[in-house]
Amino acid sequence: MTLLELLQLLKKHLRLVVLLPILCAAAVGAYSVLFMRNTYTASTSMYVLAQSDESSNAANLSQDLNASQMLTNDVAKLLQSDRIVAKTGKQVGVPQLRGYKVNVASETTSRVITLSVTGPDAQIAATVANKMVKNVSDVAKRVMNVKAVNSIDRATAPSTPSGPKRALYVLVAALAGFFAAVVIVVVSDMLNTKIRGQHDLEQVVPVPVIGRIPVTKGGR
Repeated sequence: MTLLELLQLLKKHLRLVVLLPILCAAAVGAYSVLFMRNTYTASTSMYVLAQSDESSNAANLSQDLNASQMLTNDVAKLLQSDRIVAKTGKQVGVPQLRGYKVNVASETTSRVITLSVTGPDAQIAATVANKMVKNVSDVAKRVMNVKAVNSIDRATAPSTPSGPKRALYVLVAALAGFFAAVVIVVVSDMLNTKIRGQHDLEQVVPVPVIGRIPVTKGGR
């Protein structure tokens, strides 16, 4: 099937090609509004201060930086440990922070850690982020060579939701509906064995067509 034939086929079934994407988009949009709760993301950043920072000099500065960056990675992993999650969840009244997603990001060239908490309640998400910084600082000072984990900026309750991305879902649903319509049209055309023209007749009966009888309406 050529592209021109496909376009002619889609034009013939234009109603299905237009309505199916609209119905899919409307269904997904209604579901996202009625059954998908808004989520909010609160973010904070912190700086890991190692014990050796006070006695660092030019001779061992590079070695101290490498050690501090490795220590920062350990603190980033500690943020997502069961110990920190369970303690923070108990403090905010959400056992094991169920329904809240914790994302930790740290770069290999920096001692700054970024913490993001996403959940259905904006204020609780901000509280969780701030308490996790406090809890990880307490644990890190006891079990690691860390002087403190200092909060650079406190998390605040976001005023606008970060998700769900309803517009994206609707767009994907519309595209899926369009491709489904194309598949339905092409498959139904392939399964249709009716003779609809001279080309179909020549493929069934291997004899040349020598003439046509026109169909007239309303007369003899």
